[in-house]
Amino acid sequence: MNRIIRLLALGAVAVGLGAQTPPQPAPAAGPPRTPPPGYEDVYAGKKRLLIIADLSTGNQTAHMAVSHAVSVIEQIGRQSGAYVSFIRTDTDWITKGETWGKGLYAKGGPKQARGRNLDYFDAVLFYTNGELNLSETQKRDLLDFVSKDGKGFIGVHTATATAPSWPEYAEMLGGAFDNHPWMIANARIIVERPDFPAMKPFRTGMTLRDEHYQMLPTPYARDKVDVLARLDTRSVNLAAPMVHRKDGDFPVAWIKGYGSGRVFYTGLGHTDAAWDDPRIRTMMVEAIRWAINGGQTARPHPISPNPKPAP
Repeated sequence: MNRIIRLLALGAVAVGLGAQTPPQPAPAAGPPRTPPPGYEDVYAGKKRLLIIADLSTGNQTAHMAVSHAVSVIEQIGRQSGAYVSFIRTDTDWITKGETWGKGLYAKGGPKQARGRNLDYFDAVLFYTNGELNLSETQKRDLLDFVSKDGKGFIGVHTATATAPSWPEYAEMLGGAFDNHPWMIANARIIVERPDFPAMKPFRTGMTLRDEHYQMLPTPYARDKVDVLARLDTRSVNLAAPMVHRKDGDFPVAWIKGYGSGRVFYTGLGHTDAAWDDPRIRTMMVEAIRWAINGGQTARPHPISPNPKPAP
């Protein structure tokens, strides 16, 4: 009887051992997931510009041309083939983190919808006003996008009247808005960098009608920015009540470096008519092309801060 029990026990052990299978290799990784036909990224391989047209924290009635402005900027990018634009009236994509929708499209919701972030873009353009709804992380991400990633930033008109309590932004941009002493007025310009592609349509002595800006004393400085054109002070009233600068230096446009990135700013663009001016359109497409690809057009343009020339 004992012998039978021992044989049964040994058999059970053998069956148990036989039931064990050696570890199986992990299944081979399948091909990367690709969008279904028709949903591929049609912008792959193109230069991509993120346009932020957010006036929600600033003066929403004084700059009605922003809608026409961004539509023109989008149009000239496609027509020239220089870039494609993504227009936003919020600042959600100014981040290097994940972006999600709201409500049903929030992260974890039944209809998840993930958006883009700064990593998708080659340059950012601000036609903005006021403090903006940016977290401290978003602010850092934007500065890093330019300075560390070597990307481009373009500021238009009220971009210098944006985020006045964020000094690092003004340093990156190169200046901060003081006021517009002459309101909307005609003024002649002096072209300082005729070799820069964005200055091709302009000549010294030309008249531009716009809301010409005056910069605060800091951070604007001639040893930090390369002024492309300035106002001819003989064509404006320097005795106007809001004129604060005594040096007669009223830049129309400039470029500058910020870390390994590139920055362009123009104070032009207040009126609808400005965006119908072929000179402004050429200036913008060439400036964006330079900011996006580092000036690798016919010849790269060096950034050369220069003192204000003598009258």
